[in-house]
Amino acid sequence: MTKSVLFGVLAAALSVLAAPAHAETDVKFALDWKFEGPAAPYFVAIDKGYYKAEGLNVTVDTGPGSVAGIGRVAAGTYPLGFFDINSLVKFRDQNPDKAVKAILMVYDAPPFAIATTTKTGIGKPKDLEGKVLGAPAADGAFAQWKAFVKENDIDASKVKIDNIGFPVREPMLADGKVDAITGFSFSMYFNLVQRNLKPEDIKMMLMSDYGLVLYGNAVMVNPDYAKAHPDVVEGFVRATIKGVLDTIKDPDSAIKSVMKRNETADEATELARLKMALRDNIVTPWVKQHGFGGVDQARLSKSIEQIGLGYDFKNKPTADDVFTGVYLPPVADRKL
Repeated sequence: MTKSVLFGVLAAALSVLAAPAHAETDVKFALDWKFEGPAAPYFVAIDKGYYKAEGLNVTVDTGPGSVAGIGRVAAGTYPLGFFDINSLVKFRDQNPDKAVKAILMVYDAPPFAIATTTKTGIGKPKDLEGKVLGAPAADGAFAQWKAFVKENDIDASKVKIDNIGFPVREPMLADGKVDAITGFSFSMYFNLVQRNLKPEDIKMMLMSDYGLVLYGNAVMVNPDYAKAHPDVVEGFVRATIKGVLDTIKDPDSAIKSVMKRNETADEATELARLKMALRDNIVTPWVKQHGFGGVDQARLSKSIEQIGLGYDFKNKPTADDVFTGVYLPPVADRKL
Protein backbone atom coordinates (compact mmCIF):
# COMPACT_ATOMS: atom_id res chain seq x y z
CA MET A 1 0.00 0.00 0.00
CA THR A 2 1.44 3.37 -1.01
CA LYS A 3 1.82 6.19 1.49
CA SER A 4 -0.86 8.24 -0.24
CA VAL A 5 -3.38 5.39 -0.11
CA LEU A 6 -2.51 4.67 3.51
CA PHE A 7 -2.96 8.35 4.37
CA GLY A 8 -6.35 8.37 2.68
CA VAL A 9 -7.49 5.27 4.60
CA LEU A 10 -6.35 6.79 7.92
CA ALA A 11 -8.04 10.12 7.16
CA ALA A 12 -11.28 8.36 6.34
CA ALA A 13 -11.12 6.34 9.55
CA LEU A 14 -10.45 9.44 11.64
CA SER A 15 -13.37 11.29 10.07
CA VAL A 16 -15.69 8.42 10.99
CA LEU A 17 -14.43 8.42 14.57
CA ALA A 18 -14.86 12.20 14.82
CA ALA A 19 -18.43 12.13 13.50
CA PRO A 20 -21.27 12.09 16.05
CA ALA A 21 -23.23 8.88 16.53
CA HIS A 22 -26.23 10.62 15.02
CA ALA A 23 -26.75 14.12 13.72
CA GLU A 24 -28.98 16.28 15.89
CA THR A 25 -32.09 17.75 14.31
CA ASP A 26 -32.14 21.55 14.39
CA VAL A 27 -35.39 22.89 15.85
CA LYS A 28 -36.36 26.57 16.02
CA PHE A 29 -38.69 27.47 18.90
CA ALA A 30 -40.32 30.89 19.33
CA LEU A 31 -41.22 32.34 22.70
CA ASP A 32 -44.06 34.81 23.06
CA TRP A 33 -41.84 37.49 24.57
CA LYS A 34 -38.39 38.16 26.02
CA PHE A 35 -35.96 35.95 27.90
CA GLU A 36 -37.57 36.43 31.30
CA GLY A 37 -38.13 34.22 34.35
CA PRO A 38 -41.09 32.20 33.02
CA ALA A 39 -39.00 31.07 30.02
CA ALA A 40 -36.68 29.12 32.34
CA PRO A 41 -37.96 25.58 31.54
CA TYR A 42 -36.79 25.70 27.91
CA PHE A 43 -33.32 26.88 28.84
CA VAL A 44 -33.12 24.33 31.64
CA ALA A 45 -33.96 21.64 29.08
CA ILE A 46 -31.11 22.92 26.90
CA ASP A 47 -28.57 23.23 29.70
CA LYS A 48 -29.34 19.83 31.21
CA GLY A 49 -29.16 18.11 27.84
CA TYR A 50 -32.81 17.00 27.73
CA TYR A 51 -33.30 18.16 24.13
CA LYS A 52 -29.94 16.74 23.12
CA ALA A 53 -30.91 13.37 24.59
CA GLU A 54 -33.86 13.42 22.19
CA GLY A 55 -31.53 14.11 19.27
CA LEU A 56 -32.56 17.78 19.06
CA ASN A 57 -30.55 20.97 18.76
CA VAL A 58 -33.09 23.53 19.94
CA THR A 59 -32.73 27.25 19.30
CA VAL A 60 -35.00 29.54 21.35
CA ASP A 61 -35.87 33.00 20.03
CA THR A 62 -37.78 35.90 21.54
CA GLY A 63 -41.24 36.69 20.20
CA PRO A 64 -43.56 39.59 19.31
CA GLY A 65 -46.28 38.86 21.87
CA SER A 66 -48.58 35.95 22.61
CA VAL A 67 -50.93 36.72 19.69
CA ALA A 68 -48.84 37.80 16.69
CA GLY A 69 -46.46 34.85 16.85
CA ILE A 70 -49.11 32.28 15.87
CA GLY A 71 -48.77 33.36 12.26
CA ARG A 72 -45.08 32.48 12.40
CA VAL A 73 -45.93 28.91 13.35
CA ALA A 74 -48.66 28.72 10.69
CA ALA A 75 -46.22 29.93 8.04
CA GLY A 76 -43.59 27.43 9.15
CA THR A 77 -41.08 30.16 10.03
CA TYR A 78 -41.00 28.41 13.38
CA PRO A 79 -42.20 24.80 13.56
CA LEU A 80 -42.94 25.25 17.27
CA GLY A 81 -43.92 28.25 19.35
CA PHE A 82 -45.32 29.34 22.69
CA PHE A 83 -48.46 31.43 22.33
CA ASP A 84 -51.98 32.12 23.61
CA ILE A 85 -54.45 29.31 22.95
CA ASN A 86 -57.43 31.70 22.99
CA SER A 87 -55.86 33.66 20.17
CA LEU A 88 -55.30 30.33 18.43
CA VAL A 89 -59.05 29.69 18.64
CA LYS A 90 -59.68 32.94 16.76
CA PHE A 91 -56.84 32.23 14.33
CA ARG A 92 -58.31 28.84 13.46
CA ASP A 93 -61.72 30.44 12.97
CA GLN A 94 -60.22 32.97 10.57
CA ASN A 95 -57.87 30.48 8.90
CA PRO A 96 -59.64 27.11 8.89
CA ASP A 97 -57.12 25.77 6.36
CA LYS A 98 -54.16 26.38 8.70
CA ALA A 99 -54.43 23.63 11.28
CA VAL A 100 -52.00 24.91 13.91
CA LYS A 101 -52.59 23.01 17.17
CA ALA A 102 -51.57 23.38 20.77
CA ILE A 103 -49.77 20.28 22.02
CA LEU A 104 -48.59 21.17 25.53
CA MET A 105 -50.54 23.40 27.93
CA VAL A 106 -48.18 25.49 30.05
CA TYR A 107 -50.37 28.18 31.64
CA ASP A 108 -53.28 26.19 33.03
CA ALA A 109 -54.47 29.49 34.50
CA PRO A 110 -53.77 32.43 32.19
CA PRO A 111 -51.82 35.44 33.46
CA PHE A 112 -54.24 37.78 31.68
CA ALA A 113 -54.77 40.78 33.91
CA ILE A 114 -55.65 44.43 34.15
CA ALA A 115 -53.23 46.47 36.22
CA THR A 116 -53.95 49.81 37.79
CA THR A 117 -52.83 51.89 40.75
CA THR A 118 -54.58 52.76 43.99
CA LYS A 119 -54.76 56.46 43.10
CA THR A 120 -57.11 55.74 40.15
CA GLY A 121 -59.82 54.45 42.48
CA ILE A 122 -60.31 51.36 40.29
CA GLY A 123 -61.11 48.44 42.58
CA LYS A 124 -63.27 46.22 40.39
CA PRO A 125 -63.89 45.74 36.65
CA LYS A 126 -66.98 48.01 36.56
CA ASP A 127 -64.80 50.88 37.81
CA LEU A 128 -63.04 50.94 34.44
CA GLU A 129 -65.99 52.87 33.05
CA GLY A 130 -65.03 56.48 32.50
CA LYS A 131 -61.34 55.57 32.51
CA VAL A 132 -58.57 55.24 29.91
CA LEU A 133 -57.28 51.71 29.30
CA GLY A 134 -53.86 51.36 27.72
CA ALA A 135 -53.72 48.17 25.67
CA PRO A 136 -51.16 46.98 23.10
CA ALA A 137 -53.00 45.58 20.10
CA ALA A 138 -50.80 42.45 20.10
CA ASP A 139 -51.39 41.74 23.79
CA GLY A 140 -52.91 38.36 24.70
CA ALA A 141 -54.78 39.81 27.67
CA PHE A 142 -56.36 42.57 25.60
CA ALA A 143 -57.49 39.90 23.14
CA GLN A 144 -59.88 38.74 25.89
CA TRP A 145 -61.27 42.23 26.55
CA LYS A 146 -64.66 41.68 24.93
CA ALA A 147 -65.31 38.50 26.90
CA PHE A 148 -64.15 40.24 30.09
CA VAL A 149 -66.51 43.12 29.37
CA LYS A 150 -69.51 40.84 28.94
CA GLU A 151 -68.74 38.71 31.98
CA ASN A 152 -68.48 41.79 34.19
CA ASP A 153 -71.29 43.91 32.72
CA ILE A 154 -68.95 46.71 31.70
CA ASP A 155 -70.27 49.38 29.33
CA ALA A 156 -67.41 49.28 26.84
CA SER A 157 -68.52 52.55 25.26
CA LYS A 158 -67.53 54.27 28.52
CA VAL A 159 -63.97 52.92 28.45
CA LYS A 160 -61.49 54.74 26.22
CA ILE A 161 -59.01 52.32 24.68
CA ASP A 162 -55.56 53.76 24.00
CA ASN A 163 -53.56 51.49 21.70
CA ILE A 164 -50.07 51.78 23.14
CA GLY A 165 -46.84 49.88 22.54
CA PHE A 166 -45.41 47.33 24.95
CA PRO A 167 -42.35 49.45 25.86
CA VAL A 168 -44.45 52.41 27.07
CA ARG A 169 -47.28 50.45 28.71
CA GLU A 170 -46.07 50.48 32.32
CA PRO A 171 -44.40 53.91 32.10
CA MET A 172 -47.69 55.45 30.93
CA LEU A 173 -49.57 53.90 33.86
CA ALA A 174 -46.87 54.95 36.32
CA ASP A 175 -46.98 58.51 34.94
CA GLY A 176 -50.79 58.66 35.08
CA LYS A 177 -51.20 58.98 31.32
CA VAL A 178 -53.58 56.01 31.36
CA ASP A 179 -55.68 54.68 34.24
CA ALA A 180 -55.15 50.96 33.66
CA ILE A 181 -53.31 48.61 31.32
CA THR A 182 -53.76 45.07 30.04
CA GLY A 183 -51.04 42.44 30.02
CA PHE A 184 -49.59 39.42 31.75
CA SER A 185 -49.65 39.83 35.52
CA PHE A 186 -46.05 38.76 36.06
CA SER A 187 -44.83 41.17 33.38
CA MET A 188 -46.77 44.25 34.45
CA TYR A 189 -46.27 43.85 38.20
CA PHE A 190 -42.48 43.73 38.13
CA ASN A 191 -42.21 46.34 35.40
CA LEU A 192 -44.24 48.69 37.61
CA VAL A 193 -42.07 47.93 40.63
CA GLN A 194 -39.06 48.83 38.50
CA ARG A 195 -40.80 52.16 37.81
CA ASN A 196 -40.59 52.80 41.57
CA LEU A 197 -44.20 51.99 42.36
CA LYS A 198 -44.69 50.42 45.77
CA PRO A 199 -46.24 46.92 45.75
CA GLU A 200 -49.11 48.15 47.91
CA ASP A 201 -49.93 50.82 45.31
CA ILE A 202 -50.32 48.28 42.49
CA LYS A 203 -53.74 46.76 41.92
CA MET A 204 -53.83 43.60 39.76
CA MET A 205 -57.12 42.15 38.53
CA LEU A 206 -56.58 38.63 37.19
CA MET A 207 -59.22 37.93 34.57
CA SER A 208 -59.49 34.35 35.87
CA ASP A 209 -60.76 35.83 39.15
CA TYR A 210 -63.51 37.67 37.31
CA GLY A 211 -65.40 35.04 35.38
CA LEU A 212 -63.05 33.86 32.64
CA VAL A 213 -62.42 30.08 32.45
CA LEU A 214 -59.84 30.48 29.70
CA TYR A 215 -56.54 28.68 29.41
CA GLY A 216 -53.34 30.58 28.71
CA ASN A 217 -50.21 30.01 26.67
CA ALA A 218 -49.35 26.63 25.21
CA VAL A 219 -46.71 25.11 22.96
CA MET A 220 -48.05 24.98 19.39
CA VAL A 221 -46.89 23.16 16.29
CA ASN A 222 -47.09 23.67 12.55
CA PRO A 223 -49.33 20.89 11.14
CA ASP A 224 -47.10 20.03 8.18
CA TYR A 225 -44.05 19.82 10.42
CA ALA A 226 -45.90 17.63 12.93
CA LYS A 227 -46.98 15.26 10.17
CA ALA A 228 -43.48 15.02 8.73
CA HIS A 229 -41.62 14.85 12.06
CA PRO A 230 -43.86 13.35 14.76
CA ASP A 231 -40.84 11.89 16.54
CA VAL A 232 -39.22 15.32 16.78
CA VAL A 233 -42.40 16.84 18.19
CA GLU A 234 -42.76 14.06 20.77
CA GLY A 235 -39.11 14.43 21.77
CA PHE A 236 -39.46 18.18 22.13
CA VAL A 237 -42.51 17.77 24.36
CA ARG A 238 -40.84 15.13 26.55
CA ALA A 239 -37.72 17.22 27.03
CA THR A 240 -39.70 20.40 27.70
CA ILE A 241 -41.76 18.67 30.39
CA LYS A 242 -38.54 17.58 32.10
CA GLY A 243 -37.40 21.19 32.02
CA VAL A 244 -40.69 22.33 33.53
CA LEU A 245 -40.61 19.74 36.32
CA ASP A 246 -37.03 20.66 37.20
CA THR A 247 -37.97 24.35 37.24
CA ILE A 248 -40.88 23.67 39.58
CA LYS A 249 -38.62 21.70 41.93
CA ASP A 250 -35.81 24.24 42.01
CA PRO A 251 -36.63 27.67 40.54
CA ASP A 252 -33.59 29.21 42.25
CA SER A 253 -31.32 27.05 40.11
CA ALA A 254 -33.50 27.26 37.00
CA ILE A 255 -33.29 31.04 36.85
CA LYS A 256 -29.54 30.72 36.25
CA SER A 257 -30.31 29.31 32.81
CA VAL A 258 -32.27 32.47 31.96
CA MET A 259 -29.59 34.81 33.26
CA LYS A 260 -26.99 33.18 31.02
CA ARG A 261 -29.04 34.43 28.05
CA ASN A 262 -30.10 37.79 29.49
CA GLU A 263 -27.19 39.22 31.43
CA THR A 264 -28.75 42.69 31.64
CA ALA A 265 -31.77 41.41 33.58
CA ASP A 266 -32.01 41.57 37.36
CA GLU A 267 -31.81 38.04 38.75
CA ALA A 268 -33.90 38.75 41.84
CA THR A 269 -36.66 40.26 39.72
CA GLU A 270 -36.67 37.41 37.21
CA LEU A 271 -36.68 34.80 39.98
CA ALA A 272 -39.67 36.50 41.62
CA ARG A 273 -41.38 36.70 38.21
CA LEU A 274 -40.78 32.99 37.65
CA LYS A 275 -42.11 32.08 41.09
CA MET A 276 -45.24 34.16 40.48
CA ALA A 277 -45.87 32.36 37.18
CA LEU A 278 -45.33 28.97 38.82
CA ARG A 279 -47.69 29.83 41.69
CA ASP A 280 -50.49 31.52 39.74
CA ASN A 281 -50.37 30.00 36.27
CA ILE A 282 -48.50 26.69 36.09
CA VAL A 283 -48.81 24.74 39.35
CA THR A 284 -52.59 24.91 39.70
CA PRO A 285 -54.80 22.51 41.69
CA TRP A 286 -55.86 20.83 38.44
CA VAL A 287 -52.25 20.29 37.37
CA LYS A 288 -51.35 18.91 40.79
CA GLN A 289 -54.11 16.34 40.40
CA HIS A 290 -53.86 15.48 36.70
CA GLY A 291 -50.25 16.19 35.79
CA PHE A 292 -48.64 18.94 33.74
CA GLY A 293 -49.28 19.59 30.07
CA GLY A 294 -52.80 18.38 29.34
CA VAL A 295 -56.20 20.07 29.33
CA ASP A 296 -59.72 19.36 30.48
CA GLN A 297 -61.51 19.15 27.13
CA ALA A 298 -64.84 20.15 28.69
CA ARG A 299 -63.29 23.30 30.15
CA LEU A 300 -61.56 24.04 26.85
CA SER A 301 -64.91 23.71 25.07
CA LYS A 302 -66.48 26.08 27.59
CA SER A 303 -63.66 28.56 27.07
CA ILE A 304 -64.33 28.57 23.33
CA GLU A 305 -67.97 29.38 24.05
CA GLN A 306 -66.81 32.18 26.35
CA ILE A 307 -64.60 33.62 23.63
CA GLY A 308 -67.75 33.74 21.52
CA LEU A 309 -69.31 36.19 24.00
CA GLY A 310 -67.26 38.92 22.43
CA TYR A 311 -66.30 37.44 19.10
CA ASP A 312 -68.41 36.42 16.08
CA PHE A 313 -67.34 32.98 14.91
CA LYS A 314 -67.62 32.05 11.25
CA ASN A 315 -65.88 28.66 11.40
CA LYS A 316 -65.89 27.99 15.14
CA PRO A 317 -63.25 25.39 15.99
CA THR A 318 -63.82 22.65 18.53
CA ALA A 319 -61.60 21.81 21.49
CA ASP A 320 -60.14 18.94 19.45
CA ASP A 321 -59.29 21.37 16.65
CA VAL A 322 -57.11 23.53 18.87
CA PHE A 323 -55.50 21.03 21.25
CA THR A 324 -54.24 17.48 20.95
CA GLY A 325 -52.62 15.34 23.60
CA VAL A 326 -51.18 12.77 21.18
CA TYR A 327 -47.62 14.00 21.70
CA LEU A 328 -47.80 13.90 25.50
CA PRO A 329 -45.96 11.20 27.44
CA PRO A 330 -47.91 9.10 29.99
CA VAL A 331 -49.40 10.95 32.96
CA ALA A 332 -46.91 9.23 35.27
CA ASP A 333 -44.12 11.12 33.48
CA ARG A 334 -45.94 14.44 33.92
CA LYS A 335 -46.81 14.30 37.60
CA LEU A 336 -45.42 17.03 39.82
